[in-house]
Amino acid sequence: MAGPSPKFDRALAAIDAANAADPNRVTAGGREAPKELVYAEQMTRWLAALAPDASEMLRLAVRAQHIRRWEIPRDRYPMDRIGYLTWRTDLKHLHAKLAGDILQKAGYDAATIARVQALVKKERLKQDVEAQTLEDVACLVFLENYFADFAKEHEPDKVVEILRKTWKKMSPRGRDAALNLEMPAAARALVEKALAEPAP
Repeated sequence: MAGPSPKFDRALAAIDAANAADPNRVTAGGREAPKELVYAEQMTRWLAALAPDASEMLRLAVRAQHIRRWEIPRDRYPMDRIGYLTWRTDLKHLHAKLAGDILQKAGYDAATIARVQALVKKERLKQDVEAQTLEDVACLVFLENYFADFAKEHEPDKVVEILRKTWKKMSPRGRDAALNLEMPAAARALVEKALAEPAP
């Protein structure tokens, strides 16, 4: 990756400060930390591995992907597919707005802000290479850090269905990285089942 600009440093610090306010805590790397701050760091690490020459705009979008996510909890919405999709849409708009406000204060121009916001919302997946890279990174962070626990809390058939949807969203590069992830045996078995059996 290219060296960061002063604006980038200011924006990244502001994004991290926003996520550091997360009241939800997790243990990662032997330390307890705000959940969304840890997530943002995981996203950045995977972007560095997957796309070391990523643009400044993509690096900002990756860091801001879940900015202050806790402000719109899932349980505010009906626990059905429409409720889920509405929640996800509202989250995208929240993240994009907060990222835009931070970038404006950091000194970025309108075109850069609009581009980062489009990436945060993952617009034009499959057509936009950077948006697809962000999607790959998000899928890899989920599979590496959250999937095993998620799988324990849901029925296997539902987990397999979600894995198939996740796989469909990823690029060949992202899928190759996913296949090399280390996972507990039970989680790995679910992945293999999802990829081996055709979707109904």
